[in-house]
Amino acid sequence: MARRHTGGDTDASDIDITPMLDIVFIMLIFFIVTTSFVKESGVTVSRPSAQTAEEKKGSNILVAIRANGEIWIDRRAIDVRSVRPNIERMKAENPEGAVIIQADEHSSTGLLVKVMDQIRLAGVEDISISAEATD
Repeated sequence: MARRHTGGDTDASDIDITPMLDIVFIMLIFFIVTTSFVKESGVTVSRPSAQTAEEKKGSNILVAIRANGEIWIDRRAIDVRSVRPNIERMKAENPEGAVIIQADEHSSTGLLVKVMDQIRLAGVEDISISAEATD
């Protein structure tokens, strides 16, 4: 008993997905190019509370000052003399970003002023100090 194959056209039932893959890759490239990456400070601090605190949107550069005097930028502990070059590098990567200082409520005010001075020397004028909003 021989089976006969009916001469159906198998090429007509194939779906060409090449245009769909092209669109997916173009969208992937678009999202990669337009994504802004936030550089975290790397530590959590106990921020002071303030009634006038407001949320600041956008891609910002975060600097953390811990209660023991450690300064953290981009998940690394740095010295106060290294604040300026690090901020200059990060500002070159993100020109529209502002600098937000997350100072612990028990950190030294003198260290906060030194860090702010180094940030200003790096050419950044938009500096904010982070605080918890109170109700």
